[in-house]
Order: sequence, then structure tokens, then C-alpha cells
Amino acid sequence: MPFLLIVIIAIAMVFDFLNGFHDSSNIVATMISSRAMSPRVAMGITAVAEFSGPFLFGVAVATTIGSEVVDPEVISSAAIVAALSSAIVWNLVTWFFGWPSSTSHALVGGLIGAVGVAEGLSTIQLAGMEKILIALFISPVLGLVIGYLVLKVIYFLARGASPSVNKVFKRSQLVTSLALALSHGTNDAQKTMGIIAMAMVTTGYAAEFHVPWWAILLSASAIALGTAVGGWRLIRTLGGRFYKIRPVHAFGSQLTSAGIILGAALLGGPVSTTQVVSSAIMGAGAADRVSKVRWTVARDIAVAWVLTIPVSALLAAGLYLLVDLIV
Repeated sequence: MPFLLIVIIAIAMVFDFLNGFHDSSNIVATMISSRAMSPRVAMGITAVAEFSGPFLFGVAVATTIGSEVVDPEVISSAAIVAALSSAIVWNLVTWFFGWPSSTSHALVGGLIGAVGVAEGLSTIQLAGMEKILIALFISPVLGLVIGYLVLKVIYFLARGASPSVNKVFKRSQLVTSLALALSHGTNDAQKTMGIIAMAMVTTGYAAEFHVPWWAILLSASAIALGTAVGGWRLIRTLGGRFYKIRPVHAFGSQLTSAGIILGAALLGGPVSTTQVVSSAIMGAGAADRVSKVRWTVARDIAVAWVLTIPVSALLAAGLYLLVDLIV
């Protein structure tokens, strides 16, 4: 195995760990805020499910990221290193300030910036980029709308129920939270697998694009470890700053998020777990009343979302010029 490929894999593992660390809040925030389970139990269950997800649902997203955006035979190793590094830097910055930004956006922006400087924007395959952008930007809209509708349906089905129905929603979160963690592990860990498989072709280690079993194992392990450690700053943002989350909101938003994220993964569309979960939480709250949601917090998070792709692209472009001198 070429030394440069080993370096890329090591950087990819750091990115994957931070992805789990950064996005763990998306999975466990509603469980913890609704007091369905303790933080440690929530983190532990989620980490196990995150590890299992990539083995159960195929590698469609990995194929999209690794071969449908840029031809692996065209992109350089320096560009891959720059793209990963810019996504890592942005994740650390947003974690420090407690902004639940998108690691998916950061990686896509990094690829655009690094490839644009290294090979020219004409080398980006528009069909693959179109699939990614549609998935990234449509999914939060679906989260908001479906989250709203799911809560309305739940309220209709539970009409006339006594307050003890909250116990049902708390217990049911064991199922919905597992489904959400499985979907997140399936979608997000595949992005790292795609980068590793791309680097295998770029460095000449593989003749054609494919995701080996050991890349699945490494990626699943890194994202599970990051989830187990957890990002407590972001848990506070998602768990309480939108509104006071009750068990019914947690159940509805988890059910909505799991369906959207897993569906996208099976279709090969990489989505932002942060965006989907945040929008589902807002949709669930708006089902009570629109004024219930603190929309100013949503606005601040939306600004981070909008900035992620251009900032990570510019950062990757600058890092490429530096990395290219070293590699």
C-alpha cells in the first residue's frame, strides 16, 4: 500500500471520527432532552447502531461521493488531502462555537475548492454534483414538512389519551433512536468510504473504484467512536434552544429523520444529518404552534449552513496550494 494512501486514510479516519463527534448531538439530543434515557445510555446505544449501519444497507452513498463527483483517475492525492483537511478544520471551528453545521456540506465544499484549483471546475461531473446538491438542499425541507405532518398525525391518533401516553412515547424512542442512528451511520460513514476508495484509484493501489471490506470496517469504527465521545456543546443547541422538547416531539422528529436519512442513503444521496434533524425538530414544534419555535436560533444555524460550502471550498483551495508543495 503506497505511503500516500496510508496518509489519506489516516486523515479520513480523523474526519470520520469528527463526523461522529460532531453529529452525535443530532442523534441523541432529543432522547436526552425528553428524558427518555440518560446521556451515557443514549451515547452507547447510538454508537453501536452507528457501527452496524454501514454493514447493513450497502455503499450507494460511497459510490456517489467517491466516483460520481470527480473521476478518481483525474483528481490528485493533494486535492483529496486538502478537501479532507478543510472539512476537518471547519468541523472543529463549528464545534468550538457550538454551531450544528453540516459535515456533508464541508466535505462537498472541500472537494469543489480543491479540485477547482487543482484541475479546474470543468473536471467536476455535473450529474453527480446535481444529485448531491438536490439531496442536501431538499432533505431539510422534507424534514420540516414531514416533521410537522407526523406530529399532526400523532396528535390525531392520540386524541383523548391521558398524560400517561408520554410513557409510550418515551419507550418508543428506543426503536426510533436506533433507526435514526442506523440511518446516520449508513449515510455518513459511507462518505469516508467513498473518499478512501477514490484515493485507492488515485494512488494506483486499485485499478477501478470499489469499496473494500476493510474500508467499511475502519469507517464504521471511527464514526462509532466519535459518536461515543460525543459533542456536548451541540447537544445543548439542538436539545433545548429551539423549544422545550417533550417525548412526543422527540418521537416524531426521530421517526421523520430516520425515514429521510435512510431513504436518501439507499438512493445514493448524501444528506446532512444536522439539517434533517434540526428541521424535523422545528417541524414537530411548529405542529403545536408556529410561535413555539425560536426561529432566531434556526436563522443562526441556517447562516452556518449557507456559509459551510463556500468557506470550506475557499479553505480547501488555499490548503491545496500548500499541500501540493509538500506532496
